[in-house]
Amino acid sequence: MVMVLRNNGISFSATLLLLLLPLLGISQTPTDSAEIPHAAFLDLVRQHHPVARQAALNPERAQQEIRQARGAFDPSISAKYYGKELKGKDYYHDWETALRVPTWFGVDVKAGWDRGTGPYVNPQEYTATGGLSYVGLSVPLAQGLLIDERRTALRVAQALAGLAEAERRAIRNKLLLSASKDYWEWALAVERLRLFTANEQVAATRFAATRQRVRAGDLAAIDSVEALTELLNRQGQRVAARVQAQNAALVASSYLWDAESRPRELAPNARPQPLPGARAWRPLRPDSLATLANQAQQQHPDLAKTRAKQVQLGLENRLQLNKLLPKLTVDYNLLLPGRPFGLEGRPQPFQGNYSSNNYKLGLSLSQPILLRAERAKRQLTQLKLRDTGFQLDNDQRQVANSLQATANDWQALLEQLQIQQRAAISYQRLRDGEQNRFDNGESTVFLINSREASLLASRQKLAELQAKYAQTQAQLRYAAGGE
Repeated sequence: MVMVLRNNGISFSATLLLLLLPLLGISQTPTDSAEIPHAAFLDLVRQHHPVARQAALNPERAQQEIRQARGAFDPSISAKYYGKELKGKDYYHDWETALRVPTWFGVDVKAGWDRGTGPYVNPQEYTATGGLSYVGLSVPLAQGLLIDERRTALRVAQALAGLAEAERRAIRNKLLLSASKDYWEWALAVERLRLFTANEQVAATRFAATRQRVRAGDLAAIDSVEALTELLNRQGQRVAARVQAQNAALVASSYLWDAESRPRELAPNARPQPLPGARAWRPLRPDSLATLANQAQQQHPDLAKTRAKQVQLGLENRLQLNKLLPKLTVDYNLLLPGRPFGLEGRPQPFQGNYSSNNYKLGLSLSQPILLRAERAKRQLTQLKLRDTGFQLDNDQRQVANSLQATANDWQALLEQLQIQQRAAISYQRLRDGEQNRFDNGESTVFLINSREASLLASRQKLAELQAKYAQTQAQLRYAAGGE
């Protein structure tokens, strides 16, 4: 009996290890280790499949995008020196060193030291021999005060982190849905093979019994030909079913990889868990459907991606609105003659050295007259916002309809399963009755073969409905946006 997966980490790891043994071709017990439960199969896909690992890179990529955007707020230091000497004559020496510290509020804090000496230095850049140090601020008073490119880029990167997570979940959910469907196709193929094998064994037993009765003169010789023909037909069906099961197992094994990203094959004795029986056929409760619908509207990856796009466009729209303001910037620096910040030979630097009487003030203003480019950019962004809003409305409707349609399929399958189960029981009774008539000499091999063909078809139909029911459960989780 296969161990039941529990929330306890030790039990889960031990169970997963036991399930990995047959996948790697390592034998354990001939019965317990051969069956691979559906949950364990999906867990292996979730952990080791290359597509799942590739999707897991999206959040890390988004974090690096945020880190890159934060780099716009990194302090920067700059220095430059220009000097000129010609034919032994000293012209000038111009040295500029600056430290700039951007802040979140749009104000840049500055500090630096300038030194300009020489007979031909620019008078604006002339300083005493010890140079001139300064501390100051650069303050935008209109455009860039409330929002600017740096803050917008960081907020967009943070919004796109949610987009990356939604994409990761969408990719992984799609992978798990595909793996789940192929797993149940494998289970269906194995069940078909079991049915055809059992059917062949019945035909082989009947052929042997019919041949003995023909030899005893109880049946006509043509009955043995009928029995042999049916046996050969069922053998061909069993061979075809065996190939289908092998191919289905091959498709299922394509989802299996180990921790080193090496593909793994299913062991020859590996088999899926049985198709869901009657005890697993449960109706979907209305409160469960309402919970799933609310979950889908809140966290479905498609909706999350659209909402993240809305946030991004909203930030861009706010920035474009700010671009309509004029560029008005004030630079104010307090000056101090001498080495930077009064550090040379002074026991207490920064004490009363900088004065408001020594300053450098700058004011810059620029403004396009017609603002056509800025207004057009904002209008385009607003159109994109409206377009995304319409897309979100449509996506919400599509998600709700997809969930409801899957729930309808669930309910219809329950009814079909119950009907088909009763039909299979009825065909079994007809077949048993025909067998009794045949044993009493009141029927023919042809009639009993016909009854068994109908019984086999009904059992195949029941198995197909069971597989579809299991797939619908996976589809419902996918439609709700979860795994």
